Amino acid sequence: MAERVTDLITTGAFYFFFKFIYSNFAIFDIKPSVENWILIFLITDFVWYWYHRFGHKVNIFWSVHVVHHQSDDFNYTVSTRITIFQAIARCIFWSVLPLLGFPPDMIAIFLIIHGVYPFFTHTQLIGKLGWIEYIFVTPSHHRVHHSSNPIYLDKNYGDILIIWDKLFGTFEEEKEEPKYGLTKPLNSYSFLWQHFHFQLEMLLAWNEATNWKSKLKVLFGNPDDIDPKHREILERKLLNKNKALINFSLQRVILANTINTLLFLFITLLFTEYLTTLQQTLLCLFILISIINSGAMLEQKRWVFYLDYMRFVLINLIVYLFLPIELILNTIILLLIIPLVFYKSIQHKYYTYLYNSY
Repeated sequence: MAERVTDLITTGAFYFFFKFIYSNFAIFDIKPSVENWILIFLITDFVWYWYHRFGHKVNIFWSVHVVHHQSDDFNYTVSTRITIFQAIARCIFWSVLPLLGFPPDMIAIFLIIHGVYPFFTHTQLIGKLGWIEYIFVTPSHHRVHHSSNPIYLDKNYGDILIIWDKLFGTFEEEKEEPKYGLTKPLNSYSFLWQHFHFQLEMLLAWNEATNWKSKLKVLFGNPDDIDPKHREILERKLLNKNKALINFSLQRVILANTINTLLFLFITLLFTEYLTTLQQTLLCLFILISIINSGAMLEQKRWVFYLDYMRFVLINLIVYLFLPIELILNTIILLLIIPLVFYKSIQHKYYTYLYNSY
């Protein structure tokens, strides 16, 4: 859901970034033709291979790619676990395309096509595919890539073509049953922890480094070089290790929250061109806070109460933007004041309902 929301911000920005490079720094003037469509396909896939390999071998890139590998399941939803930070990293690598002279329209069209194929490789439903395995990335190849089995680590980086892995020595055939996810599972539903745990580990390692060589190694070294103790320190400080069982009331609230968030996401994407910038911004903010809220509820965090009040404020502002009537404004102000006046009582009932505790 977060990936769909952030696409609203990034897609147009990336196009203008490519256009700026193409207009000012293009080495060649490449025109669309059959040969050049084949050429952009080969170059894009080759660049992807190295972007993906860097994403696993260099800390600063792994910190934005790790979210894609956290799921202990492997299915089509995993293909959409892409953060805005990972999208930016891709954009940096793909900036070589306008630099070479491929026009932005051509790049935009091809990247859409290129992005569709890997969606279908994130599945356990399809077995091996015969001769196709020798040329293209298949679900079997990509299952290996998403596995934490020792023999499968850092293998099969290709996106469409598997030939790059075979050329550069990173190919591994699927033989033993894959075990999906990270070598050390997150064991957390927190949206914020999923996104930022490795950046926080890097920050601790950076503070501990005694010289610039060590600090640069934190940024550009291998993820294996980050001391596991940093993760353990952060888990003790930030994660709730004494969670009670998730009761029915909490399940019901999270389910309702997820359905409502999906509904808001659908409406926002469907009617984007008819919405003002402020309306889009508030809707996107509401969606992101709702996603954070669901994860925090599963982690049984106490600060979800304040997030829910923020959501309540946002939803009222959104209503007023669509219906700017004085009566509605007065009603909204009254509704926002009531929780502040009866703060303690409402908070008590909130925690009792969600967690059976106060």
